[in-house]
Amino acid sequence: MNTVMRQEKKYAIDIVEGSTLRSKLSRVMIPDKHNGPRGYTIRSLYFDTPDDSDYTDKIDGLELRRKIRMRIYSPGHDFAMLEMKQKSGAYQLKRSLRMARDDAERLTRGDYSPLLGYDEPFAAECYALMSLRCYRPKAVVEYERTAFLARENHIRITLDSCIRASETDLRLFAGRTHYNPVMDESGMVLEVKYNGFILSYVKDLLGDIHRPELSVSKYCLARSATRRSLR
Repeated sequence: MNTVMRQEKKYAIDIVEGSTLRSKLSRVMIPDKHNGPRGYTIRSLYFDTPDDSDYTDKIDGLELRRKIRMRIYSPGHDFAMLEMKQKSGAYQLKRSLRMARDDAERLTRGDYSPLLGYDEPFAAECYALMSLRCYRPKAVVEYERTAFLARENHIRITLDSCIRASETDLRLFAGRTHYNPVMDESGMVLEVKYNGFILSYVKDLLGDIHRPELSVSKYCLARSATRRSLR
């Protein structure tokens, strides 16, 4: 199991701001080893309760909340990461468990028994929570990410674009998909993740981004987009 505790700030920016920032970051920060010409693809399947309690907790701005997702980086991979993010005040705790593809696929069908085959206490916690509260797959979100790192304070800055989603095609490992955009094509999400405080040279790099902090997650963007389309 991997555990990360940090603060996160998110901003909605446009592709011009994103391109300028990407150029600046590449000169002074460490590019993620998975970055390609367009970054790398992330696909996540989000789970929620029958009454969408995790979604509504986020929309309502509750201080204590969680979200559970299964994440992959390629449909051809033989593993997936089960992740739980828990918000408490300014900090977010993220715990993750690497699962074999066959086990992950069973979870995407609502069968959580494979978690009992893992030794980590986090696996047992997820099994109990997801079974007791009847978590079910709700939405898939996919996007392209470019990431930059700084060793100090474990600072990580990401730029996410082409954010698309589906509530009908929930096949996490599908090779061919049809997802719908949940943001304007010219929009991007900037995320700044750090421990303790942001170093001054990173603040300077971000100084030209005059945008209010974004409070909605990509999961909520996906679910909200579907709700708007049904009105």
